[in-house]
Amino acid sequence: MTQISLLRRHFLAQTVALASLPWASRAAKESTAMLIDCNAHLGAHPNRDLMPVTEAFLAKRGIDEAWVAPIEGLLHRDIATVNARHVARCGGPLRPVGVVHPGLPDWQDDLRRCLEEHGMKIIRLYPNYHGYTLDDARLAQLLEMTTAKDVRVQIVAQMEDQRTQHPLMQVKPVDFKPLASLMKSLPEARVMVLNANATMAQTSLRGLTNVWLDIAMIEGVAGIENLLLQWPLDRLVFGTHAPFFYAESSLLKLQESDLTEPQLSAIRQGSAQAWLP
Repeated sequence: MTQISLLRRHFLAQTVALASLPWASRAAKESTAMLIDCNAHLGAHPNRDLMPVTEAFLAKRGIDEAWVAPIEGLLHRDIATVNARHVARCGGPLRPVGVVHPGLPDWQDDLRRCLEEHGMKIIRLYPNYHGYTLDDARLAQLLEMTTAKDVRVQIVAQMEDQRTQHPLMQVKPVDFKPLASLMKSLPEARVMVLNANATMAQTSLRGLTNVWLDIAMIEGVAGIENLLLQWPLDRLVFGTHAPFFYAESSLLKLQESDLTEPQLSAIRQGSAQAWLP
């Protein structure tokens, strides 16, 4: 085993050990503000076993509400069935988020079902998995339709690092350069970008006043604290990317950045509630 491999194993072991410490789990309880996880998933993954995000899972970590989308929406083509099954397994603190694939026939009907039959107020998009770019005319049409119905849209930048992806399922991160012109053409739209890293936030997404970010993939020492030097507090929300990531990772990010109580309150729930219709 190489020295790099040994160092990587040591780092991962330390991370897991830190996440299991009692004070890590208490991170969600040290503020009086409600804790909303804007970025979670539920369901079966095609090539790995993932821990289900349940009411007990959330309660153990002090999370009051989680916005969950179906993992099956990544690759299944029968999106209507995926969404209907997903709504049936949600409830309580699990708020169901619908998936729409604008590259499929009758995607408008899938969107209608989410809104009218399931009463969803959030739609999640996966442009890289579904094979379209952000300058696609169908995306603009979808945003026009959701904005008119006062429905919010989340766009997932990436599901995981390319180095950890299955060799037959290599999916590049979304290119957000076209998003600026799209959002300027739809100033009433409200989009949340999930799993963006700090580089995306500081380049392609910077200056977009109707775009929100979650913290799931904001890395580095004092990552949130440093991001807030360039990104508005009222457009930054808490997200774990569970179960792909350990939920404790995002809880620790709230601990290791020097944040005031008003800042914590905004990230934990204020910015997310303001984003909702």
